[in-house]
Amino acid sequence: MRFPPLDQQFLLDRLRPPSGPVRILLDTDTYNEIDDQFAVVYALLSPERIEVEALHAAPFHNTRSTGPGDGMEKSYEEIHRLLERLPAVDTPVAGFVKRGSTKWLPGEDTPVESEASADLIARALASPLDDPLYVVAIGAITNVASALLLEPEIRRRIVLVWLGGHARHWPDTREFNLRQDPAASRVVLDCGVPLVRFPCMGVVSHLHTTQPEMAEHVQGKGAIGDYLFRIYSEYHADQFAYSKQIWDLAPLGWLVNPEWAQMEVVSAPRLTESVTWAFDESRHRVSCARHVDRDGIFRDLFLKLDKAAPRR
Repeated sequence: MRFPPLDQQFLLDRLRPPSGPVRILLDTDTYNEIDDQFAVVYALLSPERIEVEALHAAPFHNTRSTGPGDGMEKSYEEIHRLLERLPAVDTPVAGFVKRGSTKWLPGEDTPVESEASADLIARALASPLDDPLYVVAIGAITNVASALLLEPEIRRRIVLVWLGGHARHWPDTREFNLRQDPAASRVVLDCGVPLVRFPCMGVVSHLHTTQPEMAEHVQGKGAIGDYLFRIYSEYHADQFAYSKQIWDLAPLGWLVNPEWAQMEVVSAPRLTESVTWAFDESRHRVSCARHVDRDGIFRDLFLKLDKAAPRR
């Protein structure tokens, strides 16, 4: 599908870091591993900068699921497990969590309809032009690409913040979120939507933490802290000299404090058939992170978990 180009100045204005609080829709493959859980909790504990309007379950397929539909359903269930352990967080009940796609896009012109894609369209179209909805996607981009194909007008009413692909200098871009649904990835890279991208290897890959750090700052911080510590500890059997990336915190950290990420405006890369980047300076512009402040983001998360923990 060919999308008409957006006005260049409009696009550049949209790519500037937000100067105040934003409304977000968080699209998450929550059960894929353990980083999404931290990101969901961080978003919900940051109301001073982030108003979470909805959580959408994204599909995934790895050893923790039998296919994209099963991955989506397990993510939907995991979202509810997190909410059950966050009783102090005031979230709407009806319609707050939506199921996403049960399969990948069959082609770049063919959307997959779901509760999530319909909800994204409805929320985006209800957003004023001067108050865009920030769509934060931390999984495969299927739900978002489907919504863009079904209603291209939402490009003017959203800013898409995606943790997807590797850095521009990386020899390939076979990152989990991007490579699961290459058709959907090409849609969001080619359609001209205002896109803020957080690459994994080469940028977000240093967003590590360790079990001792988790034990000190997460364990004992209420039911949600104990849950996050348990899933971290169970994820890798041998914790000796081991650290784990909590990738998905990066885009939320940028929304909380734009100074925690160094961004550059560059041409939108093309995704090749061999899942590498190709560059064409005539293409529309996107914003791309080149560095994130690991310590600032984790410090803020730990402080918020401590503040939210019930006091004896």
